[in-house]
Amino acid sequence: MILCCGEALIDMIHSAPVSGPETYVPRPGGAVLNTAVALGRLGASAAMLTGLSRDPFGKKLADHLTASHVNVSQIVWSDRPTTLAFVQLLDGQASYFFFDENSAGRMLNTADIPKLPQEVSALFMGGISLACEPAADSYMALLEREGRARVVMIDPNIRPGFIQNTDRYRRRLSQMMKQANIVKVSEEDLNWIFPGPEEFEQKVKNILKMGASIVVLTRGENGATGFLAGGTQIYVPSTRVEIVDTVGAGDTFNAGFLAKLSELGCLSKDQLKSLTLDTLQQALEYGTRAASVTVSRIGADPPWAREL
Repeated sequence: MILCCGEALIDMIHSAPVSGPETYVPRPGGAVLNTAVALGRLGASAAMLTGLSRDPFGKKLADHLTASHVNVSQIVWSDRPTTLAFVQLLDGQASYFFFDENSAGRMLNTADIPKLPQEVSALFMGGISLACEPAADSYMALLEREGRARVVMIDPNIRPGFIQNTDRYRRRLSQMMKQANIVKVSEEDLNWIFPGPEEFEQKVKNILKMGASIVVLTRGENGATGFLAGGTQIYVPSTRVEIVDTVGAGDTFNAGFLAKLSELGCLSKDQLKSLTLDTLQQALEYGTRAASVTVSRIGADPPWAREL
């Protein structure tokens, strides 16, 4: 089972009809929730660990996870409010305005996190949940407690606007990436983590030196490149589609990548250390195909396995 640990929130999607007032439509969202949903829809055994509110939005999020075949037994419930993210789309690109103070997700405490069941074989972490304290510290504590015996994938998905203390965030992220077997980054992530003038490949090598077996560099419509610790790499082009909405594209890629590795029996620490380029290519291609479906429709609406 792949346990996705991090934010689950409500995206308030802006709608401007031809006639009548502007509206906002609530949709389940959050980078980590989107990854969990995509994993479940792609047929992987997936679960979610997050803080959810008992308010109507929290129930909506839990129902969305369950409908996508995601196990919700590890969710921590509270009476705090649900995080809201108001989303505006311009030419298919999203910008966000968050209401997150004192929310059920952000206030997740280390003591609240349950002991993980044995069937959890992999942990996925990332998104704003690695930046927003105190939950960010709770997820790091979970990784330190549970990560040694499980595969760990991290997608920093860095959003500078959420980082209140840059030095503390950098230290936390560095400690977590040192424990990761798979790290996925965008060009923007790399430039933030390593602001120097080095080429992207050198910055990727810097992450591999931390201990990762695989680093994946995604470049949107320009595809993705996978790097193995031994020094080999492989490039996979993106699947060409008409882009409607990019929300959830990277999250779906993460899920497709993990789902294919799991399907091929390669989602273990030892298997990842000796992964072949052919297997890495299969995982990258499946991730890009899955993401291409998500960007072809409105909202973070990952595909089901039958659609691929």
